[in-house]
Amino acid sequence: MKKITGISASKGIAIGKLTLCFSIDDKISKRNITDVDSELTRLNTAKEAAIEALNSIYLNALKRVGEKNSMIFQIHIMMIQDEDFFGAIQTRIQEEKVNAEYAVWQTGKQFSEQFAQMEDEYMRGRAADVIDITKRMIRILDKSLSNGLDNLKGCTVVAAADLMPSETVQMNPENVLAFITKEGSKSSHSAILARTMGIPAVVGLAGSFEELTDGVQVIVDGSRGEVLIEPDNEVLEDYRKQQAAFEQYQQELKLIKGTKAVTKNGIEIEINANIGHPSDVKMALENDADGIGLFRSEFLYMESSTFPSEENQFKAYQTVLQKMGGKRVIIRTLDLGADKQVPYLNLPKEDNPAMGYRAIRICLDRRELFVTQLRALLRASMFGRLAIMFPMITSVEQVIEIKSIIEQVKQDLTKEQIDFAPDFELGIMIETPASVLLSDLLAKEVDFFSIGTNDLTQYTLAVDRMNHTIANMFNPRHPAVLRMIEMTVTNGKNAGIWTGICGESAADTELTEFYVKIGVKELSVTPSSVLELKKAVQQINL
Repeated sequence: MKKITGISASKGIAIGKLTLCFSIDDKISKRNITDVDSELTRLNTAKEAAIEALNSIYLNALKRVGEKNSMIFQIHIMMIQDEDFFGAIQTRIQEEKVNAEYAVWQTGKQFSEQFAQMEDEYMRGRAADVIDITKRMIRILDKSLSNGLDNLKGCTVVAAADLMPSETVQMNPENVLAFITKEGSKSSHSAILARTMGIPAVVGLAGSFEELTDGVQVIVDGSRGEVLIEPDNEVLEDYRKQQAAFEQYQQELKLIKGTKAVTKNGIEIEINANIGHPSDVKMALENDADGIGLFRSEFLYMESSTFPSEENQFKAYQTVLQKMGGKRVIIRTLDLGADKQVPYLNLPKEDNPAMGYRAIRICLDRRELFVTQLRALLRASMFGRLAIMFPMITSVEQVIEIKSIIEQVKQDLTKEQIDFAPDFELGIMIETPASVLLSDLLAKEVDFFSIGTNDLTQYTLAVDRMNHTIANMFNPRHPAVLRMIEMTVTNGKNAGIWTGICGESAADTELTEFYVKIGVKELSVTPSSVLELKKAVQQINL
């Protein structure tokens, strides 16, 4: 038996035979052509077929993984239709007199490399999307290059150099026990889809991937990020017991529905859900969330080709508030910039966008955008329990300015005889060391704090959380980060306001007791983590 280790992408244990999918890279041959027009016709036919297939995948994905996770396929359609990309393929066929498959592949690699070298995280993420649409068009052009993922027989563990989002979402859980990849990260589209679909996954195996062979029996431990090759009977028996225990645990979590997250000594913690789209409310309610602790409103902007109107924003906020039926909904004002870019804002290129022109800095600079969102939010406050939260705060002056703008919006709405609730809460995200050190003063200006542990960890440790070279240094459990959190909670309590956590580490059950002990009142996590976190709180006895 041999054990190889990668990155835990989706929890669960799977035992089965391995299906090793070949990489398309080695299968594409270059052919010189004489009939350019015929080749261009083949290319255009493949383009239309790819768009038709992606539309079908999008509709199926809506049912399986929700609107937010399905939007990637709409982005793929726009990328295929992009004149620069498709025009470059046509030019290569015309000038180099090569077959369409080769032209698509070379152009796809060129564009992907350009994206991969960009400093902006969001744009770097598009590199994988270019390869996805490239492979799709090539497989339409040459049916022999199908990797067979859509025709898997029996139950198997899929292994591939990498899996594109469109490949992942088309997997049938009845046939795919788990998947493992050479490339990828925990935050890749495929990893996110695997968690949504409940498929165990280990990614980022790197050089260890070469030790896998087709047909060998493996154990995939998605919780530990491990793959065991040709395990002996004793190990198999042990993992079968672990597998049964994990499945039993998942069933037990369902029994927690309808209960509160209360420790054995009577301390109640609010367990909320993080969402990015109104359609995600369904999953939050299905997992018994106490409310919405973070509605990332920037996804409304990222899914639009123009700045969303006040009316469109109002309808989205209204929908979420109504569906939550009186439970608190914390909506974060737009947090664009850094890794979240939209073309129509024409944000400047920055050497270090994580510390640049982003979030509240954009809002206070481009006041008209901020006012539009605030008007939509205040109008929606009539339809539920609204709380508004502002990201990337670094000074008391920023909060005072925000409150002044809100007062002006209130006056304008009153003059226009437009109703809004008078008692919505205002809070700020604590995600910079500056906001932590000023938290005693900031607490006097707001109703609550919500700690964004992702950025707080990044800024406190001076570690870019998207830099794989130093990924091992990004540690939300670092004593310096935990001291920052405790200082914030203490200053909040002293001022009479509550503090929650909405970053990734809110779901870290190894930290749950620490959070409860220092006085954190709310934890907001992905909907699928709500029940597990409730169970963790219920087992605590301080």
